[in-house]
Amino acid sequence: MTLQECYAALGGDYADVATRMPRESMIQKFVLRFLSDGSYDLLCRSLEAGNYEDAFRAAHSIKGVCQNLSFTTLQKSSGELTEALRNGWTPEAEGLIQQVKADYQQVVAAIQAFQKEVMG
Repeated sequence: MTLQECYAALGGDYADVATRMPRESMIQKFVLRFLSDGSYDLLCRSLEAGNYEDAFRAAHSIKGVCQNLSFTTLQKSSGELTEALRNGWTPEAEGLIQQVKADYQQVVAAIQAFQKEVMG
């Protein structure tokens, strides 16, 4: 799997990220680093605890990282969740949480497949 194929599998835009990070090695470094970002875990823990302020910040962080890396699908869903949580819990947040979880799992699966192939 190439990095471009990884981007296709995770719902991203490789051409867009390549305009900001012209070296593929730099893109690869940050894509692989995504796996150790704690924002998703914070989001899940915060939601379970009913701490919507921290959940908002975590969703906002996910959106920002995804915007920088051009993870388009997860950026969109986490951005929508961010807005739904901006002022606390809203009825539409529940469906958006499920979408973010699905999109996040898609991203992680694609990166792990890429990592396995590249790192052996």
